Amino acid sequence: MYNTEFIRHDINGVIFMTSAILDAQGVCHAFSTRHGGVSQGAQASLNLDHKKDSVENVRQNHLRLAWAVGYAPEATVSTHQIHSDIIRLAQAADAGQHLDGPTPYECDALITNQTGRPLIAYAADCIPILICALNQQGKPCAVAAVHAGWRGTQADIAAKTVQRLQQEYQIEPARCLAAIGPGIGGCCFSTHADVPLAMHKAFGSEVERFIRKDPKAEKPGKFLVNLKAINAWRLLKTGLPNDNIAISPECTCCRPEKYWSHRFTKGERGGQAAVISL
Repeated sequence: MYNTEFIRHDINGVIFMTSAILDAQGVCHAFSTRHGGVSQGAQASLNLDHKKDSVENVRQNHLRLAWAVGYAPEATVSTHQIHSDIIRLAQAADAGQHLDGPTPYECDALITNQTGRPLIAYAADCIPILICALNQQGKPCAVAAVHAGWRGTQADIAAKTVQRLQQEYQIEPARCLAAIGPGIGGCCFSTHADVPLAMHKAFGSEVERFIRKDPKAEKPGKFLVNLKAINAWRLLKTGLPNDNIAISPECTCCRPEKYWSHRFTKGERGGQAAVISL
């Protein structure tokens, strides 16, 4: 069984979650919630997404989250996500750009082995994944932040990120820890046949165990797809031990009072962040 222990933190009203398996290694990380920021309306309150909010609100929210979690916002590298399998090595020149608007480059995963270089990926139903690699002495030596929507999941971005860590830093997949954060669950991600067909094309018949017919669909031809489970399975296939993978049990669509859900709000929403740093 995967680890499902995620811990709730409330630091002066900034509420975020951490994974027990990353906490055990002393890894600075967080999965943010809606709570603790300055934004108003549909983006209330800890919105970290620039799409429908003012730059100043988003900047203040990022500063609040960074202060609560304990990382340097001006050193942080962010993603401009396009539902791809693009993996970027975080650059010093990228740092802090998220405070002034979307970043000028596009990617859906970031990696680094630099200490004090926090990485951020965003989500509001898509699956955020934080990865930490350990060296032979069992100490954290590299990290990654991954955004896996259904297209990124089909493109195998989580497994490819582990492989990129291995390529860049000579890291063994068996020494990687992965925390799959709050995102839409197999209970709520109802799709037409195109998503199951895409998953089957990418991964073969084995993926069918994570897909089932939607019993609540008004018309036939709808399916429930468990993106968290597919990503966990792909990480296993890449070489992570079962005990090194954590899955948040929380579904963003089921918990709209705590998280933003693109599906629940029909797009009128803010965005969460997943952050990790050596």
